[in-house]
Amino acid sequence: MSIPTTTEPTGRHTASTHFDVLIVGAGISGIGAAYHLQTRRPGTTFAVLEGRDSIGGTWSLFRYPGIRSDSDMPSFGYGFKPWTHRKSIADGHIIMDYLRQTVTENRLDQHIRFGYRVIGAEFSSADGYWTVTAQSSGSAEHVHFTARFLFLGTGYYDYEEGFTPDIEGVEEFAGRLIHPQHWPEDLDYAGKRVVVIGSGATAVTLIPSMAGKASHVTMLQRSPSYVFSIPAEDAIANTLNKVVGPTRAHRIVRRKNIMLNRGIYKACQRAPKLMRKLLIADVRRQLPKSFDVDTHFTPRYNPWDQRLCMVPDGDLFKAISAGHASVVTDRIKRFTEEGILLESGQELAADIVVTATGLNMTPFGKIALSVDGRRVNLPDTTVYKAMMLSGVPNLVFALGYTNISWTLKVDLVCEHFCRLLDYMDSHGYGTVEPVLDDPHMDRVPVVEMSSGYVQRAVAKFPRGGTSGPWTVQMAYEKDVERLRRGPVEDPALEFAPSRTAAVAS
Repeated sequence: MSIPTTTEPTGRHTASTHFDVLIVGAGISGIGAAYHLQTRRPGTTFAVLEGRDSIGGTWSLFRYPGIRSDSDMPSFGYGFKPWTHRKSIADGHIIMDYLRQTVTENRLDQHIRFGYRVIGAEFSSADGYWTVTAQSSGSAEHVHFTARFLFLGTGYYDYEEGFTPDIEGVEEFAGRLIHPQHWPEDLDYAGKRVVVIGSGATAVTLIPSMAGKASHVTMLQRSPSYVFSIPAEDAIANTLNKVVGPTRAHRIVRRKNIMLNRGIYKACQRAPKLMRKLLIADVRRQLPKSFDVDTHFTPRYNPWDQRLCMVPDGDLFKAISAGHASVVTDRIKRFTEEGILLESGQELAADIVVTATGLNMTPFGKIALSVDGRRVNLPDTTVYKAMMLSGVPNLVFALGYTNISWTLKVDLVCEHFCRLLDYMDSHGYGTVEPVLDDPHMDRVPVVEMSSGYVQRAVAKFPRGGTSGPWTVQMAYEKDVERLRRGPVEDPALEFAPSRTAAVAS
């Protein structure tokens, strides 16, 4: 059977709808995959389908004040494109500039098709390719694409709706209630009383950004998180950029930051009591002596059971010390017309309440996957090398690390994917499928963190295994050995000849 080569009558352009690889998502993962395919396999045809009208994923979606990276940019940026900005912890618009430069410099824009939200994909073993169904933006029109391989760079956040808990009396509140994921462009909070509900990365970013302009900002938390102050600028990186040039500096600084971040994480795992004391002592050092650190900045869990919240140059602590912001640790009883009534009986007056209460996780952009007419139930699958799914042929996905830069994992997955394609082409293979032949192997959550946003949704995701290539370890150095240096051929992979090779034989 021949591969279809239909064209799409969208009016935007007329182009083939069959590709060697279809990439879903034009965020950090999708852009990285496009670069690696174009660079390492120049003869490979591919397209990037993006449901929105811009690149950037999370970084173009979120518009709340102060949005920034919570990883250092020399390691959060791509390995192939040096980070040269002075800020190591960068604002969202600087990250977007970096991504636009990556796309423009490598002419990746010619491969990106905006306004196509992928809703389903079916693999046919008989034909050896995926048929992908996308909904065209602004209409009910469905467009079909076909591809030998499907690469999912969708991340794991639900772009449609963030998480807001049910709170009694919310309809009585006379002020504005806002979720950071849907920040209004016209919001004027100057001189307003603002309450930010939450204690995670979004909350500790919003509060110092709004403090000073707002009348007062209160961080209302049910329980504290670990907050860790780091320099906004990396003096070593900025010096090396001048002395040895961006390319050489990038390799050195990236290696340095990976070692530092992995060292902190491992120390938290191996000596949690010591690291807990050090982290809390660092907070105590930056706040007034009278501040109740035990109540407001002493978590009940060990470091890295949830992500550490990074604050550049201690900006959150500076806002609190200056009196522009405060912290209240209590439980919400209900909303009132004037603000929020707490279980302690205290009432917080507010003109604006921001529910920085978390995000919703969803696997693979809610795309309905099926193989030979059978729907893929993701929790029944097991991840192979943290980049493929058992029983699902010719599919690769990129989910970054939770304890270090997301992009480090993306680069490794893309490298291994290109090596896999090279191997298949050299042996005349058309399909590859991970097969789990040990029914007794224990299976575990693919993300093991106690954070609320993880616990609410992780059961919807594929599972990890506990041995061999089925393990999911948030350990960069181990993935370097497995994905960059390890062999492609594996007993857990079943390869089948391409249709062209089969016909010829």
